[in-house]
Amino acid sequence: MPAPTQTLSTRGRLIEAARELFWLQGYEATSVAEILEKAQVNSGSLYHYFRSKEDLLLAVLETYKEMLYPMVIEPAFQRAADPIERIFALLDGYRQGLLYTVFTGGCPIGNLALEVGDHLPPARQKIAENFQGWCGWVQKCLEEASERLPAEVNREQLAQFVLTVMEGGVMQARAHGSIAPFDASVAQLRDYFNRLLAAKGEPATGAA
Repeated sequence: MPAPTQTLSTRGRLIEAARELFWLQGYEATSVAEILEKAQVNSGSLYHYFRSKEDLLLAVLETYKEMLYPMVIEPAFQRAADPIERIFALLDGYRQGLLYTVFTGGCPIGNLALEVGDHLPPARQKIAENFQGWCGWVQKCLEEASERLPAEVNREQLAQFVLTVMEGGVMQARAHGSIAPFDASVAQLRDYFNRLLAAKGEPATGAA
């Protein structure tokens, strides 16, 4: 969600304007003039803080790293105490985002990965760091539930798999204009978790 720009510094307004525009219409489709208009600053202010549009993109990606816990992780974790259910609460946050934006928003990091990952190496690195941070929180949940999972399960790889389910489900939901592909993907992930729990003698949880 957009930050209240009236409380931000000039640099902060530029980052927030770019963040929202890059999310809604993409990096390449967003002009510097649009960013200046939305931030309500002049070009001199932009180039005082950033050498280029790409430099501004890097600041946006760094901001996403800073926003990860307070804006994405913490709200999900507040809705569930069980570490495995926290993973599914996190996924449900993306589900609600898809419905709220009527399948137009998607994951901002995933969007940028597809658009700029091949030709802007510094941005690709920042995107990877965002994904690593996200996976790190999921892996933390898995570690907290470690005794409930088979010992041979690789927690790091499973966290990456959860990310793959989320990003793939979001992409398919946007393509179809329907929540059904996202729900189907999460249902299969839930079934997999239930099988892992059953292997340790724990009853299934959540909806299959």
